Amino acid sequence: MRITKHPILGEDCEIELVTIFVDGKPIQAKKGEPIAAALLAAGIRKFRITPKDKNPRGIFCGIGRCTDCIMTVNGQPNVRTCITPVEEGMIIESQIGLGKWSDKE
Repeated sequence: MRITKHPILGEDCEIELVTIFVDGKPIQAKKGEPIAAALLAAGIRKFRITPKDKNPRGIFCGIGRCTDCIMTVNGQPNVRTCITPVEEGMIIESQIGLGKWSDKE
Protein backbone atom coordinates (compact mmCIF):
# COMPACT_ATOMS: atom_id res chain seq x y z
CA MET A 1 0.00 0.00 0.00
CA ARG A 2 1.26 3.46 -0.86
CA ILE A 3 0.02 6.93 -0.06
CA THR A 4 -0.94 8.59 -3.33
CA LYS A 5 -2.53 11.77 -1.96
CA HIS A 6 -1.07 13.47 1.10
CA PRO A 7 -2.69 16.49 2.79
CA ILE A 8 0.64 18.35 3.01
CA LEU A 9 2.84 16.83 0.31
CA GLY A 10 0.06 16.73 -2.28
CA GLU A 11 -0.45 14.21 -5.09
CA ASP A 12 2.06 11.47 -5.81
CA CYS A 13 4.05 12.49 -8.88
CA GLU A 14 5.23 10.12 -11.57
CA ILE A 15 8.47 8.45 -10.58
CA GLU A 16 10.56 5.91 -12.47
CA LEU A 17 9.77 2.31 -11.52
CA VAL A 18 12.59 -0.20 -11.19
CA THR A 19 12.79 -3.89 -10.40
CA ILE A 20 14.50 -5.16 -7.27
CA PHE A 21 14.86 -8.77 -6.17
CA VAL A 22 13.88 -9.67 -2.62
CA ASP A 23 14.76 -13.21 -1.59
CA GLY A 24 14.73 -14.08 -5.29
CA LYS A 25 11.33 -12.55 -6.01
CA PRO A 26 11.10 -9.55 -8.39
CA ILE A 27 9.35 -6.50 -6.92
CA GLN A 28 8.47 -3.17 -8.51
CA ALA A 29 9.74 -0.16 -6.57
CA LYS A 30 10.08 3.57 -7.05
CA LYS A 31 13.64 4.52 -7.89
CA GLY A 32 15.19 6.39 -4.95
CA GLU A 33 12.63 5.45 -2.32
CA PRO A 34 13.96 3.68 0.80
CA ILE A 35 14.21 -0.09 0.41
CA ALA A 36 12.03 -0.52 3.52
CA ALA A 37 9.24 1.58 1.93
CA ALA A 38 9.31 -0.59 -1.20
CA LEU A 39 9.14 -3.76 0.91
CA LEU A 40 6.23 -2.47 2.98
CA ALA A 41 4.39 -1.45 -0.20
CA ALA A 42 4.86 -5.01 -1.48
CA GLY A 43 3.46 -6.45 1.76
CA ILE A 44 6.81 -7.61 3.15
CA ARG A 45 7.10 -6.90 6.86
CA LYS A 46 9.77 -9.37 8.04
CA PHE A 47 13.28 -8.22 7.13
CA ARG A 48 15.53 -10.29 9.36
CA ILE A 49 15.76 -12.90 12.14
CA THR A 50 17.56 -12.05 15.41
CA PRO A 51 20.67 -14.13 16.18
CA LYS A 52 19.88 -15.11 19.78
CA ASP A 53 16.14 -15.81 19.98
CA LYS A 54 15.40 -16.18 16.24
CA ASN A 55 12.65 -13.53 16.40
CA PRO A 56 11.47 -11.74 13.24
CA ARG A 57 12.19 -8.04 12.86
CA GLY A 58 11.01 -5.36 10.45
CA ILE A 59 11.05 -1.59 10.39
CA PHE A 60 11.05 0.12 13.80
CA CYS A 61 12.47 3.64 13.93
CA GLY A 62 12.51 4.38 10.20
CA ILE A 63 15.34 6.93 10.50
CA GLY A 64 18.49 4.78 10.57
CA ARG A 65 19.10 4.86 14.32
CA CYS A 66 18.26 1.25 15.22
CA THR A 67 19.17 -1.95 13.37
CA ASP A 68 15.80 -3.68 13.17
CA CYS A 69 15.51 -3.18 9.39
CA ILE A 70 18.96 -4.48 8.41
CA MET A 71 19.18 -6.83 5.44
CA THR A 72 21.85 -8.10 3.07
CA VAL A 73 21.92 -5.82 0.01
CA ASN A 74 24.01 -6.74 -3.04
CA GLY A 75 26.05 -9.13 -0.89
CA GLN A 76 26.70 -6.62 1.91
CA PRO A 77 25.15 -7.55 5.27
CA ASN A 78 23.75 -5.16 7.88
CA VAL A 79 22.45 -2.51 5.48
CA ARG A 80 19.84 -0.24 7.08
CA THR A 81 17.01 -0.49 4.58
CA CYS A 82 15.06 2.46 5.99
CA ILE A 83 17.69 4.92 4.73
CA THR A 84 19.12 3.09 1.69
CA PRO A 85 17.59 4.19 -1.63
CA VAL A 86 16.32 1.69 -4.17
CA GLU A 87 18.31 1.23 -7.38
CA GLU A 88 17.56 -0.90 -10.43
CA GLY A 89 18.45 -4.58 -10.04
CA MET A 90 19.28 -4.56 -6.32
CA ILE A 91 19.49 -8.01 -4.76
CA ILE A 92 18.07 -7.89 -1.26
CA GLU A 93 18.05 -10.87 1.09
CA SER A 94 16.46 -11.43 4.47
CA GLN A 95 19.21 -11.59 7.01
CA ILE A 96 19.60 -14.32 9.59
CA GLY A 97 21.60 -13.28 12.64
CA LEU A 98 24.64 -11.16 11.88
CA GLY A 99 24.63 -11.94 8.18
CA LYS A 100 27.49 -13.07 5.99
CA TRP A 101 29.57 -11.24 3.41
CA SER A 102 29.17 -12.41 -0.16
CA ASP A 103 32.03 -14.37 -1.73
CA LYS A 104 31.57 -12.47 -5.02
CA GLU A 105 34.56 -10.15 -4.56
